[in-house]
Amino acid sequence: MNDLVELADAIADGTLSAEAAVTAALDRAREWSGLNAFVALEPDTALDQARACDQERARGRLRGPLHGVPLAHKDMFFRAGIPTEAGSLIWRGHVPAETSPLIARLEAAGAITIGRLHMAEFAMGPTGHNAHLGRCANPWDEAAISGGSSSGSGAAVGARIVMGALGSDTGGSVRLPAAFCGVAGLKPTNGLLPDEAMMPLSGTLDTAGPLATSSRSLARLMSVLTASGRDYEVDLAPDCAGLTIGVPTSYFTADLHSEVAAAFAAARQVFVEIGARVIEVAIPDHSTYPEIAARIWAPEAAAFHARHLAERPQDFGEQVRNRLKAGAAISPAQYLAALGARKSAQSDMLTGPFAEVDLLLTPAARMPVPLADEVGATGGAAMQAMVAELSALTRTISMLGFPALVTPMGFDTRGLPLALQLIGPPNAEPSLLRAGFAYEQAAPWLSRIPFRSSTLP
Repeated sequence: MNDLVELADAIADGTLSAEAAVTAALDRAREWSGLNAFVALEPDTALDQARACDQERARGRLRGPLHGVPLAHKDMFFRAGIPTEAGSLIWRGHVPAETSPLIARLEAAGAITIGRLHMAEFAMGPTGHNAHLGRCANPWDEAAISGGSSSGSGAAVGARIVMGALGSDTGGSVRLPAAFCGVAGLKPTNGLLPDEAMMPLSGTLDTAGPLATSSRSLARLMSVLTASGRDYEVDLAPDCAGLTIGVPTSYFTADLHSEVAAAFAAARQVFVEIGARVIEVAIPDHSTYPEIAARIWAPEAAAFHARHLAERPQDFGEQVRNRLKAGAAISPAQYLAALGARKSAQSDMLTGPFAEVDLLLTPAARMPVPLADEVGATGGAAMQAMVAELSALTRTISMLGFPALVTPMGFDTRGLPLALQLIGPPNAEPSLLRAGFAYEQAAPWLSRIPFRSSTLP
């Protein structure tokens, strides 16, 4: 089975046992160990929980819509009594006393956590490099980057080790790994999901978000994660009738690599064929948005890490240490001005393009997936330039706090995934998931999986 919803439904109807699903996930994790996607596996606990799920199902009881489904999560979501180390030396051995509400909701719905996933140190880095854990590789080509900072989440779902995972997104850290590893990822509206008991990067821009094997799977996860009683799957439809989708005339469509441009043009045509009204739309000047984002998240991160940066600078990776120092150099006046500029930018987007269209359609990145030896990892000028380029089309949306979804739109000539991005105004998750789902039904991309996924149940 290649999809979270298919897997959950098979366990629920007895076609497949939870124990078999968890065993297969653990086997795949070992088979794909070269990816370095996992910080730790928890086989004994996971198998015990799977057997308990099977016993409950035999008695006619299901815990919820994820009963018996194996998941794994970025190593920044707290679970009481279990290490949460955030890809760092600073937090090595950190054992929280509380559990993230998001983890609690997933597990209450029946999900089984099989382990902790690789991430960039303190969620700072879009490539999958980590000075302490080593690099997390891409399941489509281990020489390619996985994206970050939710690198393990993208790689583990991309390899179908698990069919869903939690990540976080402050500048693209859900969307880039999903895009580069060939799966779907959702950055929700800021504030929609709780951020308690999760490692902070930027209190203003942080949000958790799910990665999964399809938009339908994202919808199921969001139904659980929001705990609002809303069933996001009900909103899904096989077409986009009634939706107006705008293609920006600037910024998002400028300077695209030729392969990205060709795949995006084809994806745009698919949306026309499935009933969307697709128009070109002007957007406000986005060129300043990345700098606004940097002047918000970087000083917030520097303030959070200030004590350790002063007392244990050698225990930070060079790239992270350099970025924190740069954040500390941003003045309070610059920070406050950036917060004001953010409010203006939000208003400009809502009264501008989102007064004309329901959603925006863009590529997820201007370039195909880079190879690891093409990117720097030390935090110097080369690294900063690569960070800016990789996240150019995602960071602006994080700055705004708006929701966005990525899903595959094809593969480049090397066989590496290319992805589109759908962007909405606040609380547009139902429309994003509907559009993503309809596109995925009309396009073949999610049916392709990396070769070594041979132990799928």
